[in-house]
Amino acid sequence: MYNYIILIFIVFFINSCTANKQHKSNIRQISNEINDVYRDSIFNGFAVSVVNNKKILYKNGFGYADISSNKNYTVKTIQNVASISKTLVGIALLKAQELGKLDIDDPINKYLPFTVYNPYYPNTEITIRQLATHTSSITDNKYYLSKDYYLKKDQNLNHLPLSFEDEQVFNDPDSIISLRTFLENLLSKDGIWNQYSYANNKPGTLYEYSNVGTSLAAYIVERSTGKSFQDFTKKYILRPLKMNNSGWDFSDVNFSKYSKLYLNPTTQLPFYKMITFPDGGFITSVNDLSKFLMELIKGYNGNGTILSTDSYKQYFKPQLNDSNFNNRNSNNPYNESYNVGIFIGFGYSGYVGHTGGDPGVLSIMFFNPETSIGRLMIFNTSFNDKKGNDLFYDIWDILDKYMLCK
Repeated sequence: MYNYIILIFIVFFINSCTANKQHKSNIRQISNEINDVYRDSIFNGFAVSVVNNKKILYKNGFGYADISSNKNYTVKTIQNVASISKTLVGIALLKAQELGKLDIDDPINKYLPFTVYNPYYPNTEITIRQLATHTSSITDNKYYLSKDYYLKKDQNLNHLPLSFEDEQVFNDPDSIISLRTFLENLLSKDGIWNQYSYANNKPGTLYEYSNVGTSLAAYIVERSTGKSFQDFTKKYILRPLKMNNSGWDFSDVNFSKYSKLYLNPTTQLPFYKMITFPDGGFITSVNDLSKFLMELIKGYNGNGTILSTDSYKQYFKPQLNDSNFNNRNSNNPYNESYNVGIFIGFGYSGYVGHTGGDPGVLSIMFFNPETSIGRLMIFNTSFNDKKGNDLFYDIWDILDKYMLCK
């Protein structure tokens, strides 16, 4: 009997060693292949990870957070992640609902100090759920792009571009206004920027991606809970998940870890922030965002820690169908616009997550519900050409190629 136990232990030890060696070999191979792509790329710096519902399986940084000083981009480097931020708004809405502060099927005007309605359908209430599923009929007009982005104070702006693609203008920090004022200017009947703020669609009928609608949902979290959105998410999301190097403002994080952002490999952008920060201004690292992705996978499988099982079922329940789309995206499996939950997207092949893009920022975060394995990438350099897109997905596919040990 004693010899039998020893034999079992030896077999287990050998198998464990073999698996461990294979795991280490996979990690080296991933890093080598990504480095090969990076050498031919147009990205200055980025970080990636692969996770399951228990741990981070792989993480690494590549290139530079600052090309002028050769400062490496690591898994602890922080930057804003653009529209991946919206996934936290969905969690915050459902946490506020759990606390009895709101119901996502309530009309939004129940919580607002100004009245919001679509002038084409003045008698149809817009609901919180419609904001969360991008069916509210609220659109992003030209003022959203030209008035939303503000420069960080005390920057040396010599030779730095002060606009991005002739639409997104980096405004003077001294002229910043509150989120409430911004939304009221865009959406209220007498708002000074309310031209073309609504589509001629009845609320609840057609999907039309809305950054403004996302920030309005975050503002409703503030109004219903009596806490700032920053404080609410810190208490109910960031602290429980130990996302200690993340936040919504430069003052929330250790700015020395912040990556510079680039229009292209040679042109640095100024540091900026957004009035509508909930729709795209979350600042984090691959290290911290991996913890959030792990929590989403746990939540999908009924084992989440920051929302109840019922709330996670709402979060991940597909909300729309063919009738809600004019052009449904069935080409890219990693596009959040094939269907949506509560500010979380579904690709046509079933992958769950979100992408993000802003000046100098590209991000992607998805998991496979069948395998419970997720991937994410954060980049500090813009691109808008085929080469950049191909290299971006080359790296994404490398992460998928290696089935790491669960």
